[in-house]
Order: sequence, then structure tokens, then C-alpha cells
Amino acid sequence: MSDYMNGTGIQYHLHIKEGDVGRYVILPGDPKRVPLIAKYLDDAVLVADNREFVTYTGYLDGEKVSVTSTGIGGPSASIAMEELFKCGSDTFIRMGTCGGIALDVMGGDIVIATSAVRMEGTSREYAPIEFPAVANFEVVACLKEAAEQLGKTSHLGVVQCKDSFYGQHDPSVMPVSYELINKWEAWKRLGVLASEMESAALFVVAAHLGVRCGSDFFVVGNQERELLGMENPKLHDTEDAIRVTIQGVRNLIKKDKEKVHKD
Repeated sequence: MSDYMNGTGIQYHLHIKEGDVGRYVILPGDPKRVPLIAKYLDDAVLVADNREFVTYTGYLDGEKVSVTSTGIGGPSASIAMEELFKCGSDTFIRMGTCGGIALDVMGGDIVIATSAVRMEGTSREYAPIEFPAVANFEVVACLKEAAEQLGKTSHLGVVQCKDSFYGQHDPSVMPVSYELINKWEAWKRLGVLASEMESAALFVVAAHLGVRCGSDFFVVGNQERELLGMENPKLHDTEDAIRVTIQGVRNLIKKDKEKVHKD
């Protein structure tokens, strides 16, 4: 691959280099969420700010931890993971928002993905469609434990990933409405919990790179509950999901240290 940064070792999109980031990285989409997450780290500093990618690095329980925004969707999320990996990161948690699909998933809940429907394009440039997009078990377990420790209502299961936000929320106006509506009905029947935009790509890229990745989401609302006239709180404060993610990283750090001592 061509070196567009003239041998400086700086990554083209994230503008980070080896040593700038930790082994553990939290991946929100929105750059504005990065400082909100970084405030939970000790001695957090701004490392880089380029395009949609903002990176802070600090410490949790003595371990270097970073937070990098990815923007919206699989393409930019995969770029972030690729460049963070080149700089030494090997454990990733995608933290963001989602819309509920299953009727027991309500606004304010936390969804922890065990796997993702690959209804997006990025992952197809890494693996055939038959390959599953699966979260790392250790990361999932630590996030579930975190939600329980903090007393937050959480759901474990499959999420759906797409590239078109409005294809989900207004599929009837799309030229391919017949496909969008029919597949959405299939996800409902198959018990898919929620819809978002990044996990499928990240899980497949993580498999390619041989790194750990999981994801957790704050549920903004549930359009299926609304269609049925059910209670449907619509919430936007992601603080609960941030706290679950931070605690999840702490749990991972603890377990990783225990494994080292056993070895």
C-alpha cells in the first residue's frame, strides 16, 4: 500500500501513530461523545482530531485506554479499526445508539449485541456473505456483567445493521421498498433486538484482524411499539450506555490481568 504520510508513521485518516492509543478502545460514532466518554478516564488527553475521527487517550485501572469516534456507518468504522490496530489496539467496544425492533426492547434499555445481520456493504469487502458477524464472547460477557453491576436493563442478542437510516424509518418511499419491508418482517420474526449501523462491519473486520470486538447500545425508541400503540419512550441521553461501556472495559482489564497471573 502507498504511504501517503511520507514515512511519518501517522495513520492517514485518524492522524494517530504507534504509542498514541491503548490496547482497549471505545468506539462511539459521534465525535461529540468522545469527550463525554473520556471524562471517565484518568489523565485523558486529546490525541488527534481529523475528519469524523476524534481520539482521546487516558487510563482505566492503570491500563491505557482510548476513545475514537468513527462517524456513521461501516466504511468509516472499519477504517478506524484498521488504523487503530496498526497502532497497537486489539480490543474494541462499539458504543452508540439503536432503535428497538423486538417489542420488549424499550427506550432507555441497553442492547448488547452477540452478533449482527450483515445488511450493509462494508463487510462484504472483507468476507463472503455466508460468514457470520459475531461479537467476541469475552467482551459480551464483560458488558453483560457491567449492566448487571450498574442495575441497567439489558438485552443480549442479534442486531440488524444497515447502510440507510431512512431505509429503516421510511422504507415505503424507497424504490426497493419491497425488499426492505419484507426483510424487516423477517428480522422481527427471527427475534432481532434492534437496528444500528456499525457492528456487522466491525465484527467481520475484527475476525479478519484477529482482535476482540463487542458492542452495546442505548435504545432511543422502538418504532414497532409505536406502530402498535404501545408505550414508547424516546430518550437521547446516552450516559447509561457510556457507564456500562466503561465498566465493561474495567471488567475486561480485570479478567485480562487475572489470565496473565494464571499463566
